[in-house]
Amino acid sequence: MSYTIGLAQSTYPKDEDVIAQARDFAGRAASEGCDLLVFPENFMWPRKLSSEEVADLAEPVDGPFVQHMCKVAREFGMWIVFTINEYNPDGGLPYNTAVAVDNAGALRGSYRKCHLYDALGVRESDRLSAGAQPAQPVHAPFCTMGMQVCYDLRFPESARIAALAGCNLMVYPSAWHVGRCKPDQWETLLRARAVENELFVAGVCRSGRGFVGQSMVVDPMGRVLARGGRAAKEGLDQLVTCTIDPAVLQSTRKSMPILGHRRPELYSEILS
Repeated sequence: MSYTIGLAQSTYPKDEDVIAQARDFAGRAASEGCDLLVFPENFMWPRKLSSEEVADLAEPVDGPFVQHMCKVAREFGMWIVFTINEYNPDGGLPYNTAVAVDNAGALRGSYRKCHLYDALGVRESDRLSAGAQPAQPVHAPFCTMGMQVCYDLRFPESARIAALAGCNLMVYPSAWHVGRCKPDQWETLLRARAVENELFVAGVCRSGRGFVGQSMVVDPMGRVLARGGRAAKEGLDQLVTCTIDPAVLQSTRKSMPILGHRRPELYSEILS
């Protein structure tokens, strides 16, 4: 059965009311018949935050922000994926956590970003802790979904683990920054994760100054099915929608069964 996903390529809200922004996107997604709506990385942030503000904003997964988002999901009758600054119960820096809630407003899964972006003059590890567990499949009526976050996209092992666990859709909430070759790398990596695992991939990037935008959905053959605009040029909130036909995944895996052709016994020495 086909299903429709929406990617909320969003800026920071001018009035800093993130929940109102979520409701606006959800209303638009509902009018487009979306079953799943995915928001970008740092969606909980009302604006660009300092390291101290990131820690101050942290909440547990069952905290007020997630509860508000559960109400949005229930009101508009769709699954929603978004990220939060998750409070660290061990007293360390917060986690960057992707959360999935269902169309009844129930929490269905969460994933703490494992790979922190310490590159090109940025040190994400100065304000966040790294997760220590691979993403667990989230079972929706229309798909089995794996969640990862932004920089995780550069590590193919993570997506392969999810594919072997039964995921047929990977979602990547992201805040992919502009820079030399960065837009090309964003698209190349999304398409690579789709082709090498023969699943659907949805990457949603923030819009506005400093981000690449170009949220997209890629099918198991590596074809871009839907694409958002370039954030630096457009800078406006944009809902990107795409209807997914699971039969494409089934036919792709039948004609080229690469997961079944794996030789794990040959790879063990390079897996650490």
